[in-house]
Amino acid sequence: MSLIVFGSINIDLVAQTTRLPHTGETVLGTSFFTVSGGKGANQAVAAAKLGIPTYLIGRVGDDDFGQTLLNSLTEANVNIDFVTVTPNTGSGVAIIAVDENADNTIIVVSGANGCVDETDIDRLKSLLPKATALLLQLEMPIDVNIAAAKAAKEAGVRVILDPAPAPDSLPDELYHLVDFITPNETEASRLVGFPVNDQETCLKAAKILLDRGASTAVLKLGAKGVFCATRTEHFMVPAFKITPVDTVAAGDAFNGAMAAAFHEGLSLQESLIWGAAAGALAVSKQGAQPSLPSRATFEAFLQTNSAKIDLDTDAP
Repeated sequence: MSLIVFGSINIDLVAQTTRLPHTGETVLGTSFFTVSGGKGANQAVAAAKLGIPTYLIGRVGDDDFGQTLLNSLTEANVNIDFVTVTPNTGSGVAIIAVDENADNTIIVVSGANGCVDETDIDRLKSLLPKATALLLQLEMPIDVNIAAAKAAKEAGVRVILDPAPAPDSLPDELYHLVDFITPNETEASRLVGFPVNDQETCLKAAKILLDRGASTAVLKLGAKGVFCATRTEHFMVPAFKITPVDTVAAGDAFNGAMAAAFHEGLSLQESLIWGAAAGALAVSKQGAQPSLPSRATFEAFLQTNSAKIDLDTDAP
């Protein structure tokens, strides 16, 4: 059995600066580096580095970035048999600015990610009979995401959607195909139309997402923790205490680790703790995929810190 990630593959061009610029302003950076990223690739690497057999379905361009991205995935033990090199097309690129507080802004140019089509859905269908979950994001065309979710639903495979980057709205059809929807504060606020920043607004937002058709809403709140709501319960998972360095890929680390926990048969609450731990480790290092923890690092962190997590069940 394996996890399947159907998603984007990007090269990240990262500039570090003391603060993020205002509109029309130029600021001096302190450093620059390139690193493999993309929400789909990051989630696949997050799960694979935790020792879970993981397939990635997606596309890269026939440029130098594409080969770099494929090499990074292979080094992380992600199965890339279903990653297609698209001719005469550039790979996806993310232009990222990170300030000294670890906050970031990101501009994504889709490149080959925008070329995903029904042939990729056919590849997905061939893997679904032996899959425990399908992970989706929104850096690829929405109609293809819907087709992927439909295929998984028909195969009885759990669907986990990270609605990022968040649009003003999602098609009603997609909500009904999703078992877990996992927005962060900004994404949740955009989807429901009001600020989501505390337990009260989390509960209100989660109920809206559930009413739209999702089975479980998981709201990632950064240093505030994680709020989870199903149709029968809701609770908070506090964040692990850690000094942030770079928040890029924290949400991807969360989703990959949560899916890994489900793959290993852990409960919902245990799986969210796994996600929170992986997210905490990811923000403690620079870069997207380089920040994702190995299984040994992850287990050592959990052993040291999990006893400090006190679940607030049925939080108001």
